[in-house]
Amino acid sequence: MKKIIHIDMDAFYASIEQRDHPLLKDKPLIVGGMPNSRGVVASCSYEARKFGIKSAMPSHMAKKLCKDAIFVIPRMEVYKQVSLQIREIFYAYTDLVEPLALDEAYLDVTENKKNISSAITIAKEIKEEIFKKTKLTASAGVSFNKFLAKIASKQKKPNGLTVITPKEAEAFIDALPIGRFFGIGKATEQLLRENNILTGANLRKKTQEELNLLLGRRGYYYYNILRNIGDTEVCPDHIRKSVGREITLNYDTANRKEWKKILESLAFELERILLRLNLKGRTLTLKITFADFRKITRSYTKKTHFCTEKEIMYILEHILPHVPATIKTLNKKTEYDNILKARLLGLCITNLCPNNAPYQQLTFF
Repeated sequence: MKKIIHIDMDAFYASIEQRDHPLLKDKPLIVGGMPNSRGVVASCSYEARKFGIKSAMPSHMAKKLCKDAIFVIPRMEVYKQVSLQIREIFYAYTDLVEPLALDEAYLDVTENKKNISSAITIAKEIKEEIFKKTKLTASAGVSFNKFLAKIASKQKKPNGLTVITPKEAEAFIDALPIGRFFGIGKATEQLLRENNILTGANLRKKTQEELNLLLGRRGYYYYNILRNIGDTEVCPDHIRKSVGREITLNYDTANRKEWKKILESLAFELERILLRLNLKGRTLTLKITFADFRKITRSYTKKTHFCTEKEIMYILEHILPHVPATIKTLNKKTEYDNILKARLLGLCITNLCPNNAPYQQLTFF
């Protein structure tokens, strides 16, 4: 049976800022956009979280929740450097490391470089080494698959260590609220609740066909997870599945010409990224967040691959007509149209492959 550890740094960006600037220690700290801008919270200290502040929350909203919050601009180069330090610690134990972000990773320590039989011992040592070298704390989850290890790492934050053994797994999953399942967001949680699925136990009662109808392709994943099947392979050579860029606008606008100029600049950025990564893609997705924070996405898939700004903008010509210009709002007395003003625009390319890979139409035989 596999021994998998999930390491999750505690309030990573904010903790680095508090480490490097002692006056910020024990203060409600927010890393991200300034409150008088249209930025969002990238990370926040645990002192700020007590006020209900979360990542991705608009900065002006975070300021309303905590008037004494201190805002600092992210220093991404510093965070990347610290992340590399932490990964060096991981590689001292195993080469099977699958980073999920700068602040978290899976490690398969079933067979490890130090011949330590206990994954719990390894997790403790890694936490100690991280603190010794960076003065930062991490939380760890230990289990026999990635799903349980990731959930376990969230159980006792900050600076926690949680172990879920095979004997404990079924009872743990059955008692787990559906919103705590990795990969289930607010919309999916609401859908499941509407179908009286509130816990893992409720989810387990569903057949594979029922889960497929509710969750699409993810139905297979959750059906297997509930029965401890699969999800044990830690992939060090993680295949990139998407390339994206987005921008929060300086002001809300419904002007399609302004949208197009902004999207052209995002398309140019994507072309440079694809060139650097030697990739091309087949699917382009447009993301829009409106002034009232409603979000929509529209996608278009080509039969052939693309990688240039010109090709991206050509695809957008097929997508933009499907974005509504107005929305009807029903009032008790009257029905009227609200113009949809965008506050954020984003582009994402998926169905990626190497740029030198030939396009081939598959046949049935």
